[in-house]
Amino acid sequence: MVGENLKAARKAAGLTQSQVAQKMLMTQQQYSRFENGVFQLNYEQILKLCELFDVTPDYLFGY
Repeated sequence: MVGENLKAARKAAGLTQSQVAQKMLMTQQQYSRFENGVFQLNYEQILKLCELFDVTPDYLFGY
């Protein structure tokens, strides 16, 4: 669920995985793992992505 919402928010923001990864100071492969549900986000990453995509944590977690 979170991965799908991350992907939707990223696309709505008009960004590629590479662009988001660069802003998050990680590789595209690392960011891809979040969208695919392989790795979980930590609190700081959640807040940064919410700011970047202009969404709430509730949106990311499907509440």
